[in-house]
Amino acid sequence: MAFFSQTSHQVFQPLLWRCRVFWPVSRCQQLFAASLNTSNREKISYFGFTASSSTALPVDPKGTAVFPTKKRSEIDFEEEKGWDEEPKEISEGKLRFSSSAGSLKKQLTNRVLPRHKFMNIQPPEKPLQAQEWNRLKESFQLPEAFEEVMFNNMIRCNSPIDVAKSLMTHVAKSNGDVAYHLLVKYLALCVQQGQTSEICDVYDIMKTRFRTLDSGAYNLLIRGLCNSDEWRMALTLLEEVRKIMVPSRTNYESCIKAASRHQEMNLAFELYHEMLAKDLVPTFDVLQALFDFSRGVEGAQLQKELFDILLYLRENQKYPHKTFMWSIKLWFESIPGGHWRGNLTNIKDSGQCPVCKHQLEDSDLTEEEYNKLRERIVRDVIHGTDTFRKTSPQEFEAFQTFVENRLPFDIVIDGLNVSHIKPRKMQCENLFDAVNCLAKENTRLLVLGRKHMLVNSSNWKREIMKEMQNKADFFFAENISEDDAFLLYATLQSGKHCKFVTRDFLRDHKACLSDNLTRHLFRKWQRGHQIAFSVEGKHINFLPALRYDCVVQTTGDTWHIPYKDAFEEKYSYQVPRKWLCIQQK
Repeated sequence: MAFFSQTSHQVFQPLLWRCRVFWPVSRCQQLFAASLNTSNREKISYFGFTASSSTALPVDPKGTAVFPTKKRSEIDFEEEKGWDEEPKEISEGKLRFSSSAGSLKKQLTNRVLPRHKFMNIQPPEKPLQAQEWNRLKESFQLPEAFEEVMFNNMIRCNSPIDVAKSLMTHVAKSNGDVAYHLLVKYLALCVQQGQTSEICDVYDIMKTRFRTLDSGAYNLLIRGLCNSDEWRMALTLLEEVRKIMVPSRTNYESCIKAASRHQEMNLAFELYHEMLAKDLVPTFDVLQALFDFSRGVEGAQLQKELFDILLYLRENQKYPHKTFMWSIKLWFESIPGGHWRGNLTNIKDSGQCPVCKHQLEDSDLTEEEYNKLRERIVRDVIHGTDTFRKTSPQEFEAFQTFVENRLPFDIVIDGLNVSHIKPRKMQCENLFDAVNCLAKENTRLLVLGRKHMLVNSSNWKREIMKEMQNKADFFFAENISEDDAFLLYATLQSGKHCKFVTRDFLRDHKACLSDNLTRHLFRKWQRGHQIAFSVEGKHINFLPALRYDCVVQTTGDTWHIPYKDAFEEKYSYQVPRKWLCIQQK
């Protein structure tokens, strides 16, 4: 193969044949010689692809080939990579052959130059003849990587498909074969442009030569087919993937959206439930599609399925973004004979909806729930995890004594976290501003700090620290200590009224809790007790914890759905303040 030096080629010759698709030149000409006009279809996103001997297996006429096995984490990792990350990965020496191809594992660091040295090559605008491709290759600084680099840039520039075909034909004529990874890159360009016939042709060749493909190739094939009239072929491919690995979220969601688009709603929800059963978390994109394509469709079962999606959002504390919220509203209003009407609103501090006058659920836990949560936090989070790897039992015992002698507190502050609110300001000044803002009306504050705060420095001024200690109690832990457990303990021990201030979402601690009910109680307690804050100019704004619970709620004839203006990829501890009120007239 062109990607290896002569020595590497000799050493790995027994393995390389497993990573290649061998075509007669006539077959290459048949597939690639004809030029297609470039479609103006919208450029679609797709997951990255990698070809390895563990996933691209040639058909064994004797049936002796072993199917690959992959861990879920490995599959997820491949999906997260983009096509343009491959050169970087290889330049760091991470290309490996799996044990299914033999026990030999080598680091190949000389396959390509670092990505930035060749990423900006401009592909030709029209098909080239063999002599022209040869001249381009000879002028390239790393000729053995020319085809791969050129295809990467064709994908980046969305080059006309006939230009890519002319390169594939040239490779086939020159080498007598086309490497597997080049075939997948050509497939990616076809998917990007919605070239359905080309996608089908490439799949025909792949399934003829290979018993199974790598997960990236399956992702591309399924997505490409799902965006075409040949979408049912993708269902066959999904079944093929099921036999050798857990299908990816992308595989499922592509098929779900294709089924929904063609009004096969029973099939769409069957795939949706199968995806949930495999612990794959659906994106808002696929959930929104289910609402969009169900608009105006009758059926009690369909309504139940969509109501269940809303309850799924409630259970997992997920807040739809504005466009998703709008799809929900339009679906409700389109239900034949449903008489639903939706209005956007802001809920009052009292928890009453201004539109329907309904009182939202209280964020407070009952006495029994609160005591159970406090016991479980101590057992599962403080004593049952690695808390004492980041602090010592002696230090935590000293903290417990400190807290017990000063209870109760009204607000517990994660001092180090809050001190970073404004990066251009001294940390002690940030904390000082926060303490001044919160220390009102005899509010009792506990600030959790670190011992380095007591050392006079550019960020921590001794006189400012002394002034703060006149307004709040301070506990200074060791510099290496993790203070989340301290924060949870002090807040819960202070009673149901006590709130806490931190920008952390505390997801790790929630995950440590031993059962779903306790995790649900933790989320509800957190929503009602974590004080959010933001910076506007020179001022820090603290938003009081809500008295009502900020999750999807229903009474049967009303739904209240909190939403955010924009999609947030990362989970935020801040709850939305905007609501969709839907009521049945």
